[in-house]
Amino acid sequence: MIDYTAHLTALMGDLILRVPALSHVDASRLLVFARPGATSSAGPVATCHCLTLPTSEPGYYYWLDRLTGEMTRRSPWFVTESPQVTIGGRSIHYLISFALPRFCDQALDRSPKRELYPDLPDWAAKLDTVVHELYHIDPGARGLRAARGADGRETSRMHGRRYRWEVAGMVRRYLASGADPEVRAFLEYNFAGLVRRHGGVAAATFRTFPSFPQRYAVPLDVQPPAPPEARIEPIRLRSIPIAYTEADLVLRPFHVAGDEVTAPASRQ
Repeated sequence: MIDYTAHLTALMGDLILRVPALSHVDASRLLVFARPGATSSAGPVATCHCLTLPTSEPGYYYWLDRLTGEMTRRSPWFVTESPQVTIGGRSIHYLISFALPRFCDQALDRSPKRELYPDLPDWAAKLDTVVHELYHIDPGARGLRAARGADGRETSRMHGRRYRWEVAGMVRRYLASGADPEVRAFLEYNFAGLVRRHGGVAAATFRTFPSFPQRYAVPLDVQPPAPPEARIEPIRLRSIPIAYTEADLVLRPFHVAGDEVTAPASRQ
């Protein structure tokens, strides 16, 4: 079987070395893992998760009466915190996840990326996705990069036209850098093609699969006074770990049956 996340990790390392706009990324602080994502269903093909975000400001959930607009229930006050991921004694700052087989099956003819790469085959869409996720990493180590509009101002639109064209420029710079084509050759095959060529596709996942490290809520030890009319609803705390090491990673085969993605077994 091909270890897909190992190939993605090697490609990212090569991109960081060859593309100046990505040179701020510390490859040793990245961890690549896979999540299930059917090609036939909607959803992201990849995501970048920052683990260095500070503890949030306190807040609470609340429920309002539909007719009166008055608060009827609320949760305790809480903050959110980032989990810790430590691999080989080194703290991981960013997780980059890829949805399989959805990522493998990208095609330019059904994507807005066609205008960016009219002269390139479908694997360019996948290379674009990898660069796109790396470019989310902020050069000032402040979490995720602030998106900017055409006027240069920060915007809440993370995937605007300017961002997409900047990523496309980095893709072309990488391809013109003299990089060994074998490093990105695995992108040339869709999921079915990888299975035919390698006998199967495996990828790194967490033992909590399909869950993965995410921010979690922590109720405040000292709660502010509550309005007497609002009933307090306990927060449903998630029963997943808040600290992970290499012992929490497994290499898991991915299979496709109809429209369903399965990954039933794992390897140490």
